[in-house]
Amino acid sequence: MSPVASPRLAAALSAEQRDRLMACARPVDLPEGSRLFEEGGPAEHFWVLRTGTVTLDVPVPGERPAVVDTVNAGELLGWSWLFAPYRWHCGAEAMTRVRAYEFDAMTVRMMMDADPHLGSALGHLVAQMLAHRLDSARVRLLDLYAPHGSGL
Repeated sequence: MSPVASPRLAAALSAEQRDRLMACARPVDLPEGSRLFEEGGPAEHFWVLRTGTVTLDVPVPGERPAVVDTVNAGELLGWSWLFAPYRWHCGAEAMTRVRAYEFDAMTVRMMMDADPHLGSALGHLVAQMLAHRLDSARVRLLDLYAPHGSGL
C-alpha cells in the first residue's frame, strides 16, 4: 500500500484510488523561503504537505506580497490546477522547510476523467479546501473591517 498523503485524502478515497493517486506522487523537500508559484503562473502541480508551513499571498505594488492564508502539514496546497485556464490565483512561499507530495496536475486530471468516482472524490476534497479558504478570508476581512464591539 502506498503512503497516505493526508487524513482528508485517506478519508475521501478508497484504498485503490489512494494507491493509484499516490503512485504518481513525487516526494519533494523545499527549503524555507522557496517560492512554489506566482499569481498568474501556470498551475501545473499541486501538493499535499507532509511537514512545514506555506503561506499564500497576493502581490501589493511596491511592497512585499500580502499573506492571505496559511497551509499546514496534512493539507492540500493548490486548487487552480483543477479549473481552466489553470493559472494560479495567488502566490505561495515555504515559511519553513516543507516536505510534500507533488502531483502533476495534467496526469491527475486525466485520472479523474477516466474514473468518475475518483474525479468526484477529488472534486469534493478541493471544494472543501476552497470552502475553508473562503471562510478563513472572511474571518480576516471581519478582523480588518468590522467595527470593534459590533458583534459581527
